[in-house]
Amino acid sequence: MAPGDTVEKILHAASVLFAERGFAETSLRTITGMADVNLAAVNYHFGSKKELIQAVFSRVLQPFCLHLNTELDRALNSTKGQVLGIEQILDSCSRALLNTTHESGMSVQRVMRLLSLAYTQNQEHLRQYIVGAYGETYERFAALLQRAAPGLSLVEFYWKLYFMLGAAVFTLSSFDSLRAILNSDYQQDTELEGVLELMIPSLSTILVSGKE
Repeated sequence: MAPGDTVEKILHAASVLFAERGFAETSLRTITGMADVNLAAVNYHFGSKKELIQAVFSRVLQPFCLHLNTELDRALNSTKGQVLGIEQILDSCSRALLNTTHESGMSVQRVMRLLSLAYTQNQEHLRQYIVGAYGETYERFAALLQRAAPGLSLVEFYWKLYFMLGAAVFTLSSFDSLRAILNSDYQQDTELEGVLELMIPSLSTILVSGKE
């Protein structure tokens, strides 16, 4: 088996299992069992479980940040230097997310479940890694949102930003279940792209609600 194939199989298995079970609940032996490789392969290619976790996130965040910066540049160029609106910024984020998942073959649900784990499980090394490797893009995204929502104190902006991100992560990580409920209870259906279109103005409202 080529080294690239082994790495890909390990990363795929790890991303699936981490998203389903969490980090602490997923052992390296469980990952190697799904990937059909031996434990030595994980140690050889990644060194440790922590480095494997970081590699799984890098696989998603590196292309996402590239796409997000591209989409934000495009939006800024279209406004000729004017302040972007909140919905324009969120639309750029939505496009970047869809481009990333289409290229990687990883579902939006799995990506969002992984991202939620970075903040809901005790993985300080992961948060430090994400901030160090991708913090610049996040800071750009947050700064553009802050410019688009003037008048908020730092504390207000901080919490409203996480209210907004939390709503997005919950909805998208639970998309299959929520879609099934919609179909079962109301005999209706919505594609992911349609949900994103509905979500953007709703998320925008969270950030500006309560402003006078």
